[in-house]
Amino acid sequence: MFKLIDQLNQPSRYLRWMLIMLVAAGLATNTLAASAAKKPNIVYILVDNTGWGDFSVYGGTTPTPRIDQIARDGIKLTNYTVQAECVPTRAAIMSARLPTRSGAIRVPPVRGMKYGLSPWEYTMAELFSDAGYQTALFGKWHLGDSDGRYPTDQGFDSWYGIANSSGEGGFTSSELFSDSGLPVPQIFSGQKGQAVKAIKPLDLKSKTYLDEEIAEKSAEYISSAASSDSPFFLYVGFTHTHPPATLHPDFLDENGKATYEGVLREMDLRTGQILDAITRAGIEDNTIVVFSSDNATAPYGDLTTGSNGPFRGHFFNQPYEGSHRVAAIVKWPGNIPAGSVSDEMFTALDWMPTLAEMAGEQERIPADRPIDGINAADHLMGKQASSGRDQVIFHGLDGSLMSVKWRDFKVIFREMDERDKPIQTLAYPALYNMKDDPAESRNLTYWRIEDTWITAPVAKRIMNFKISEKIYPNIETGEDFAGYNSLMTAFRRQMIKFKLGDNFPEEGVK
Repeated sequence: MFKLIDQLNQPSRYLRWMLIMLVAAGLATNTLAASAAKKPNIVYILVDNTGWGDFSVYGGTTPTPRIDQIARDGIKLTNYTVQAECVPTRAAIMSARLPTRSGAIRVPPVRGMKYGLSPWEYTMAELFSDAGYQTALFGKWHLGDSDGRYPTDQGFDSWYGIANSSGEGGFTSSELFSDSGLPVPQIFSGQKGQAVKAIKPLDLKSKTYLDEEIAEKSAEYISSAASSDSPFFLYVGFTHTHPPATLHPDFLDENGKATYEGVLREMDLRTGQILDAITRAGIEDNTIVVFSSDNATAPYGDLTTGSNGPFRGHFFNQPYEGSHRVAAIVKWPGNIPAGSVSDEMFTALDWMPTLAEMAGEQERIPADRPIDGINAADHLMGKQASSGRDQVIFHGLDGSLMSVKWRDFKVIFREMDERDKPIQTLAYPALYNMKDDPAESRNLTYWRIEDTWITAPVAKRIMNFKISEKIYPNIETGEDFAGYNSLMTAFRRQMIKFKLGDNFPEEGVK
């Protein structure tokens, strides 16, 4: 009793103690809240025309230690697929929609055509910009070279690089080009809300040093953006290994020649420069890094020693796996288990919903159009065994169905056995077990007729997609699409439902 009275007579000591505890608790709460509110930075590194088997972490013979380190720190995807060309893959990454829907089905066969993503499409850059992110692109875009279709029209605050293919870097090397009347290809710079500016010609000399520029500007951007209170989304579009074969002098062989090995060594070093910039900025633990390729490597051209791994086919060689399966690696320290490997199906379509979920911005994915990408964030972070994807549909450069991967199998309806050969419809769909036969050498339609039941679930998925196309008609290449009319969309859905009756699939139609 006397002790209690004594304590009450000395309130200042206990009030000070209580005040200290309350302040400490408040600081802890604020720290946790600030930590929870801090969105992850995202750095997406996309290389060009590089095969599944090119990197040493995928069994390649050229050491690529910096790229391999991303896999050691994160997850290596071994069943990642893209489209057969640059434009459709980049469209899929940016929009989470199949290129046949967005009209970005191929590299334009004639220069000067309007192509790429219509201004109406909602890109990953727009999503992160709307979420308060700083956004920048350094390097190749290849999703439009006209007003409304440049990167700074599609969600990026700033851009330095090329609008189209780096193949344009070789145009001016022809004596005839100056007589063509065509504009000289350029390297551009742009800021959101302003007209893009031509900085210098894109030729063999500037292409030689372009990836060095891209890496250095990316590193500078990371240093600057990291000092802001806002997170950033950085999209890096390297030009290697796309022809023409140009290579920084530091990586030429002993004869002064560009080799595929030298290209990979430069790619690895440039990737390392970006990783080092992240580390120097002190943001490694709160930065998601994605590294992937846009399509397979080619067995022809200036550099012919690239590897598409154990898969049949190559660059533009639809519908075989060597034309579609490429490397993809992701790291996010403390969230993605280090050194993990996934053979689950994952596609270029899935980056936007997956990264949006990781950033807590999944609700920004548009609901007024079909979204073909799936959210595989829990799988990448080791919380779920399945990626959530069990199928992917591939279309040809003409926009028509080529093949469908379902579970461990692929059903092929049309093939283009070589790049310059016509697409041919098969008399009977070819069926391959991709797990047992990654080289697609044993057509089960003839070797195991008991497996041909697989065409039934595949046909159901094709029907669902066709219904979706009727409800949401595909955008034409170059069309300045203004959006779907919700009343017409509902009307089309009801008409199809009435026509099909009980055969209308209530699930599976986007």
